[in-house]
Amino acid sequence: MLAKEQASFESFIDSPEQLKKIYRRVLFVVSLSQIFGGAGLAAGVTVGALLAQQMLGTDAYAGVPSALITLGSAGAAFLVGKLSQRYGRRTGLSTGFIVGGLGAIGVVIAAMMNSVILLFASLLIYGAGTATNLQARYAGTDLANSKQRATAISTTMVMTTFGAVAGPNLVEIMGKFAVFIGVPSLTGPFILSATAFILAGIVLFSMLRPDPLEIAKRIAAYKQVKGHRNKSDSVNRSRNKSGLMVGATVMVLTQIVMVAIMTMTPVHMKHHGHGLSEVGLVIGFHIGAMYLPSLVTGILVDKIGRTAMSIASGITLLCAGLLAALAPSDSLVLLIIALSLLGLGWNFGLISGTAQIVDSTEPSTRAKIQGTLDVFIALAGASGGALSGMVVANASYTALSLSGGLLSLLLIPIVIWSRRGNA
Repeated sequence: MLAKEQASFESFIDSPEQLKKIYRRVLFVVSLSQIFGGAGLAAGVTVGALLAQQMLGTDAYAGVPSALITLGSAGAAFLVGKLSQRYGRRTGLSTGFIVGGLGAIGVVIAAMMNSVILLFASLLIYGAGTATNLQARYAGTDLANSKQRATAISTTMVMTTFGAVAGPNLVEIMGKFAVFIGVPSLTGPFILSATAFILAGIVLFSMLRPDPLEIAKRIAAYKQVKGHRNKSDSVNRSRNKSGLMVGATVMVLTQIVMVAIMTMTPVHMKHHGHGLSEVGLVIGFHIGAMYLPSLVTGILVDKIGRTAMSIASGITLLCAGLLAALAPSDSLVLLIIALSLLGLGWNFGLISGTAQIVDSTEPSTRAKIQGTLDVFIALAGASGGALSGMVVANASYTALSLSGGLLSLLLIPIVIWSRRGNA
């Protein structure tokens, strides 16, 4: 069996056509899982804050669910990265999705029991699905060359759109379904999440064969044995460290700004007379803008560069923050535009930052490093989510949006400094 597997790996190394074939298959399988994974994201984003508000009876802690989800995703990102490094993407990603599905089931039970402690614990576990959905973007890059990486990231991300846009717009339907089966209406989206995350895990576990990271590691080891090393390795290592730092910084800042503003938008809308269906519409546009532009974004990142698109991310997030702050509270159209710009800015930052990280890692340590960096991204989101409720409670949604927009401007000097340092 081992000899057969070794021969299979060698056939990929020796045949570019075979390698392209498996690369396309990996993109297909990961993209399929992302359709389900995207639907699983909807609950925490759309009704997590509203469920906490209902159970706790105050707005001051409405940002806590987002913080718990992202905190849980931080721990999950690290574990999924380690699992993927040791056992392959298939094991790491499928485990993460299934655990996230179990967390969603826990949220439903917590709401039925009116247990805040169980709710918070379940939201932490639910975060595993969020982290895994984000980490799946790396799987598509394992067999991509340097001119395909951003496009590979975007191909898998754009498939998330189908589920991610449908999810928030199913909030009302799932709420009715929840009431029909005798559970609180706000748990309906979490029922959808549980089903979607578990299906995503099953798809990856059953179909992601052979494992792309294992092939990439074998190819790298093969090249090393054949002497494909050169004198510029020390220079490359220095550039890799710089690339990791800048790529991580871009993703951390975009995550803080996006999560903070997004988390409090449903609460802000509810306070100004908007219904649950309108909240779902705004969040649906937001999540669509997070993922739908990905195919174009990936091509732009590969063509015009990581630096230019990181700067574009900062400018777009600034516009989003300004518009969210200045838009009249009863203007659904302006809120849709603001949250769409917020999602688009995040999209630019995530794809350009991820591409830079993939450029700066080797297959032998790639998944572990990616998982560790995603921990910082998740913790940044947790901070943004936790602080957002306090800022709004003690100041206003306008102050939160303006602060987020101004914070995003830090991306510009950071990426310019990076470019000069690598010149």
